[in-house]
Amino acid sequence: MNDITLPQELVDAARRVVDANRAAGRRVAVAESCTGGLVAAALTEIPGSSDVVEAGFVTYSNSAKQKLLNVSGDVLDTFGAVSIAVAWSMAQGALAKSDADVAVAITGVAGPGGGSEKKPVGTVVFARAERGGDPADVIADKRFFGDLGRGGVRLQAALCALELLLPDAP
Repeated sequence: MNDITLPQELVDAARRVVDANRAAGRRVAVAESCTGGLVAAALTEIPGSSDVVEAGFVTYSNSAKQKLLNVSGDVLDTFGAVSIAVAWSMAQGALAKSDADVAVAITGVAGPGGGSEKKPVGTVVFARAERGGDPADVIADKRFFGDLGRGGVRLQAALCALELLLPDAP
């Protein structure tokens, strides 16, 4: 059986996340859509990641977002899957459905299709939620990576998500 080869910059970022969260005594969860488990794969590539990784949710469809993470159908209908409201709901849902201390959610348009004028290919939204944090304090970001190709968008999204999992992330 062949090993999966992840880009070195992704493995390095995941190692920083595992080491920093281990030192901080924090457990993490990820709720992924357009990255399809890439963030969880990078984290679990690191030996000893079980000290830090609590859970990973790949909720590619809207119904999975609703069933697994309790994202409201009204929020999905009103704002669309690629929105700060949905990413925030996904992050909150990942916290609620796990024992993690921090959760990051990723939702976006990796391409090559699926984009629109308002949300072109390369649009990705991130959110971070922390246990015990004020739910009104939304930590979210929308990025436009451009049409880097499906793999390029997913890689850049995974790298951003890993940065948000660092204990000193803004």
